Amino acid sequence: MTDLTRFTAARLAELIRSGETSAVEVAQAHLDRIAKVDDRIHAFLHLDVDGAMATARRVDEKSAAGETLGPLAGVPLALKDVLAMKDVPTTCGSRILEGWRPPYDATVVRRLRDAGLVILGKTNMDEFAMGSSTENSAFGPTRNPWDTDRIPGGSGGGSSASLASFQAPLAIGTDTGGSIRQPGSVTGTVGVKPTYGGVSRYGLVAFSSSLDQAGPCARNVLDAALLHSVIAGYDPLDSTSIDMPVPPVVVAAQATDLRGMRVGVVKELGGEGFQPGVEQRFREAVDLLSELGAEVVEVSCPHFTYGLAAYYLIAPSEASSNLARFDGMRYGLRTGDDGRHSAEDVMTLTREAGFGAEVKRRIMIGTYALSSGYYDAYYGQAQKVRTLISRDFDRAFEQVDVLVSPTTPTTAFRIGERVDDPLAMYKADLCTIPSNLAGNASASFPAGLSPDDGLPVGLHVMAPVMADDRLYRVGAAVEAALEQRWGHPLLEEAPEL
Repeated sequence: MTDLTRFTAARLAELIRSGETSAVEVAQAHLDRIAKVDDRIHAFLHLDVDGAMATARRVDEKSAAGETLGPLAGVPLALKDVLAMKDVPTTCGSRILEGWRPPYDATVVRRLRDAGLVILGKTNMDEFAMGSSTENSAFGPTRNPWDTDRIPGGSGGGSSASLASFQAPLAIGTDTGGSIRQPGSVTGTVGVKPTYGGVSRYGLVAFSSSLDQAGPCARNVLDAALLHSVIAGYDPLDSTSIDMPVPPVVVAAQATDLRGMRVGVVKELGGEGFQPGVEQRFREAVDLLSELGAEVVEVSCPHFTYGLAAYYLIAPSEASSNLARFDGMRYGLRTGDDGRHSAEDVMTLTREAGFGAEVKRRIMIGTYALSSGYYDAYYGQAQKVRTLISRDFDRAFEQVDVLVSPTTPTTAFRIGERVDDPLAMYKADLCTIPSNLAGNASASFPAGLSPDDGLPVGLHVMAPVMADDRLYRVGAAVEAALEQRWGHPLLEEAPEL
């Protein structure tokens, strides 16, 4: 049989259901691929070989017994290391959680298990999801399979790189300011940030509670939709979970045209600071939307330009509160516990040793923004800007069904290029942050390769709250049209590792 790591998730599930292959064979093929290439990519922090093979055997046993298998049963998946998985190391890319094995599963993990997906292991990430390059991981950077001298995006670069290097057909990411979509863009994969509250956050280690959202990552639109339908839905364990039916994302992911749809091009997300090749591919994608039957108009969202500044007050403020729980007292790293130091000293020494530079920077920014005398001037003002951005979206969605922009202003930059320039790093999320601030659904879909450097470019699509299916309709139609034009999926152009 052809290399199983090259099949889509939907096709793998079909082969397993039909008995043409087994879940064990599929899992082993992907573990072999990881052994072959991950020393050059570093997508994974931890492999759960025993757990993966045990799940695969259970799927095969159910199949042999004539039980009906779910639409993704037996399909391997890579899990971002920010979601709790019982008895499996969960580090969030940080030394401060080294050795911690959660006593419970996140709701997303439980739903994956219930659906029979085979979780291969935990993927690398920027520490506590703070970064746009996966260079902030305490365990070393992940590399982009298109060019191993470049970043795979962040914070979920391990998940995106596992897809682009064919180590897994599916992955889970989390998105606080673009950490699913920006990695998807720079690796030529699909990354979806569902509506805030559309996927449970129970068991997701919090960075910024009002912004964090787990979501599906895949190599094509239908696979992402199938995964979305597995992990989405109301969860009483999450107080922010939305008690509404999951949008019909799988049906939408089989669309072939966009007739009757109105698409708004966001005026403010382009121009100065955007790489010429990125803008060229984006303009071509907009032309394609028209060819597919959509009515395309320009839309102004004037407060989007303040999104970056507002985000980097709100997110660090929430982080400074959330990360206070990591004190060396209850779990994870403990430094200075030698009988000569007070509890306060142990906390200080543990945090000094356990947190990386970017995490410390954001904790200090957030603590300052929340401090007495500065709260109204910084955090309070940022929340007002957040409201204005939400109103921009509301007005825009009165005129159009979806909004579009480039996903990120540039293609993948070189490892080390921006580590000493935090502002340049933060600008990678310029287009993605507004959707986190407003809580609406958004996604990145492959739009081709930049003529500047031959690296992937993403088309960013934004939809109203709980209209996630619109993302998949646009993505599916664009994907089908581009594959017809190219004659193959984009990732077939990636160099072989």
